[in-house]
Amino acid sequence: MSEPQSWDHEVDLVIVGSGGGGMVAALAAADAGASAIVLEKRDLIGGSTAMSGGVVWVPVNPLLAADGISDSYDAALAHFDAVVGDVGPCSSPERRDAFLTSGPEMVTFLQRLGIEFERCDGYSDYYSDEVGGLARGRSLEPRPWDGRQLGDLLPRLQPGLAAGVGLAVKTNEVRTLANWNRTPTAFATATRVMLRTWLAKALRRKLLTNGAALIGRMLAVAAERGVPVWTESPATGLVTDGGVVVGVEASHEGRPVRIRARRGVLLAAGGFSHNAEMRARFAPPGRTPPKWSIANPGDTGDALQSAIDLGAQTDLMDEAWWLPTPRGGKFGHTTLVDARFRPGAIFVDSNGRRFVNEANSYMEIGRAMYARDETARAVPCWLVFDDGYRRRYSHGLSRPGKLPKGLIESGTLKRADTISALAGECGIDAAGLSAEIEQFNRNAAHGADPAYGRGESAYNRAMGDPGHRPNPSIGPLSRPPYYAVEVVPSDIGTCGGLVTDADAQVLGVDGRPVGGLYATGNITATVVGRHYLGAGASIANSMVFAYRAARHALRPDSHPNTDSDSDSDEQDER
Repeated sequence: MSEPQSWDHEVDLVIVGSGGGGMVAALAAADAGASAIVLEKRDLIGGSTAMSGGVVWVPVNPLLAADGISDSYDAALAHFDAVVGDVGPCSSPERRDAFLTSGPEMVTFLQRLGIEFERCDGYSDYYSDEVGGLARGRSLEPRPWDGRQLGDLLPRLQPGLAAGVGLAVKTNEVRTLANWNRTPTAFATATRVMLRTWLAKALRRKLLTNGAALIGRMLAVAAERGVPVWTESPATGLVTDGGVVVGVEASHEGRPVRIRARRGVLLAAGGFSHNAEMRARFAPPGRTPPKWSIANPGDTGDALQSAIDLGAQTDLMDEAWWLPTPRGGKFGHTTLVDARFRPGAIFVDSNGRRFVNEANSYMEIGRAMYARDETARAVPCWLVFDDGYRRRYSHGLSRPGKLPKGLIESGTLKRADTISALAGECGIDAAGLSAEIEQFNRNAAHGADPAYGRGESAYNRAMGDPGHRPNPSIGPLSRPPYYAVEVVPSDIGTCGGLVTDADAQVLGVDGRPVGGLYATGNITATVVGRHYLGAGASIANSMVFAYRAARHALRPDSHPNTDSDSDSDEQDER
């Protein structure tokens, strides 16, 4: 499309999407004295980041250094090489270098703006035992924050994880909270969470944690810096002039608007989880249909398609951030966030056979389900546990042993007095399941899993039951009755998309940058490829490359979409 004769608004940087990446770019632009605008098509601000745990995985971050914990660029790079491997240009040496060098810079930048982080100590890297892995973890999360400071913006903030459980719980506390009755330390953590929640209510504070705290804090700074965030304002097209992206067409307050981008356009609008046509076009046969996705409702791929239409290069379009969940989204906290990590529970296919280390990262579980499904039905698979598990652990916010009401009556949770009977309830091969559990129990009684190595890594152990010996991650299924829940490979977002360079410039099919166009987050093919290296890896990918995009777009030697009479220091009208 040729450049229009007139514009409704002009700014230096137009940002599409208000998640972690979009907000970091807005703050970086404002801090550099440039003007920016954030377009959010939904009525809520924050995207997938606000819905998430709000954790960012940043190697060599300043909080590690402050606590005297050893980490290095070389160790992190070796970890990329060992785990991610060669997956093409999305994780090129240049992009890995950019991520590892700019990650700590980005954290320091946000700290300077008053956004406080704390280390998720003990939240191990997901491949902690691989070369360069860090058992104590490289993840950071925002400190709890009083959302009242947002004023009239607070109702426009996407609610976070803690809103669903009614507790002011930090992400790194969730894994301990689930074991509150197992050790004195876990009980102390649960007590601290309850006291924090009660105190906030008593003082009538709107205490935000997780992703809501991260986005909320950045939104507050953006408001202070005069950066407009328009909700219910979808970008409807990219405006080009001579092959260079010079602006965005959007809808705002029910009317079409044209916004000129003097320095560039950044697409930070998420992936295409809820776009059935795109998933059918790019995913292999049998991959998760959109009906199983629990991704941000705004992940419909329209911004991604607009860049593809300009000739942008894509990669990893068949991949997603898989998260095994019960069919229908029920019972997720108990059986999947907790059970697969803890003793007394296993995943099996339709033949009754295990096929994966259940305590590995959710990305690994989803990929293993699809791989197994090629030879035996594992999509869906079944999570099986015994009554010992039920008695030991609390389920949601209830006391230990009490299952959420209606699960068995609804048929979501199957129960039987014998393994064979349970297999019949689930359509699992009874002989296969009985033989598998018998073999599993022999090793699990000694805390071992020679088949899949469950409980061997620091990550497996960190997520397990600290009160169980000899292995916090593994134990027999031996006490009847037995239970099972059907599990599907949901996703929390796609992780393939536009191919970008080290400065988040979108690359065309010829390998050259599309002038004026940047992208970050789940709309891109991620730097961590087909692996999730640690809690917050996807958010870190989005935020770090947003930071680099803004810095590159505002460099004097980068391609400007400016005229001599443009005043880039003047913020666009709200």
